[in-house]
Amino acid sequence: MTKHSRYALIALALVVFLTSCSHMRRKDGPPNFYVDESKIPDATPKAEPLAKYGNMSSYRVFGKRYYIMKSSKHYDQIGKASWYGTQFHTHRTSSGERYNMLGMTAAHKTLPLPTYVQVTNLRNNRKVIVKVNDRGPFAAENRLIDLSYVAAKKLGMIGHGTAHVRVTAIDPYTFGKHQIYFTPDKPFYLQVGAFRSKANAEKHQQHLIALLNTPVNISRTSKLYHVQIGPMQDDAKSSKITNRLRTLGIKANKRYGA
Repeated sequence: MTKHSRYALIALALVVFLTSCSHMRRKDGPPNFYVDESKIPDATPKAEPLAKYGNMSSYRVFGKRYYIMKSSKHYDQIGKASWYGTQFHTHRTSSGERYNMLGMTAAHKTLPLPTYVQVTNLRNNRKVIVKVNDRGPFAAENRLIDLSYVAAKKLGMIGHGTAHVRVTAIDPYTFGKHQIYFTPDKPFYLQVGAFRSKANAEKHQQHLIALLNTPVNISRTSKLYHVQIGPMQDDAKSSKITNRLRTLGIKANKRYGA
């Protein structure tokens, strides 16, 4: 076995074994002492090299394969957030760093490690900036991000357990120089398929993520699972993706609202 192969196997084992461990939540919970979250600052985005671990091209957990994005550029997605706490405090994350439930960090299935993101609780409009340094969440299929205890508390979601959030990647090279987040008045999606089978929709989703390196969501109606790229606000980017899809024989239609 080559040295490169050994490193790949070690990295894969770390992701599968550590995985933000957010799929094992029976004994998890908040600390047994008061935490004043207002005293804990958000993470400060800075340029960092990719973590040595947790950045293989793909990995499999619970029989499902996840494909790591090559870049977090333009990542902006809406979904459900959960959190993890005492059960994994001081344990190693998928990137190799120690998890600190009082640190402003998070776990994500496919973003490069590390990635800095802004997380907005869409119920109360609270915002935090966290460093993604772990893999997960895997407790439920519909969860987008797993936040540290203190990040979840700052968002006001501890009592609810989960929250509907928006996750926007931050470019550390431009952070603080000008406004880097966007909140489009009318975000739109490119719909690229509709399936009766959830499994087929997920297969198409993962295929597109690997091809395009861009967020791809699944939106459910009463009868169908709709595969959509976005949200986005840039018509130029939309046209570029549409042209790329056309070369692959995939038709895309603009749609407002998930």
